[in-house]
Amino acid sequence: MLQALPDLLAPAVLERLVLLANHVIGAEPAATGRLQPHAGRTLVLVPEGWPAWLPAWPQVALAITPAGLLERLREGTAQPDLRLALDVSDPLQLGRQVLGGQRPPVRVEGDAQLAADVGWVIENLRWDILADVQRLAGP
Repeated sequence: MLQALPDLLAPAVLERLVLLANHVIGAEPAATGRLQPHAGRTLVLVPEGWPAWLPAWPQVALAITPAGLLERLREGTAQPDLRLALDVSDPLQLGRQVLGGQRPPVRVEGDAQLAADVGWVIENLRWDILADVQRLAGP
């Protein structure tokens, strides 16, 4: 049972991460505007350096929707248009970076125009955690 726990949790966690990414992207019209022309294109997020002592983390295949948001694909795509390699060798440090508004180290490979626009989104978007908390709890 304990072995199956990561297999049960991973899809739920991935869905929540895609929702969070869409929340951040959707809050910035310039970001959705950059992604909309790429509707239907696919990208894959590849974790690199994942610690061996943690349960394996899967590749995440995503499609860009007509609204300029992301949709998780259930099965990996054979040939994605873009590959995003994320250094996850220190998950705690990565979490601190993301929560602190820093951009995690990402290597982007693939279609040049899609890479430029996704790179712009990665470089320029920041999650304003305080604003979200204030929306929920008040100032």
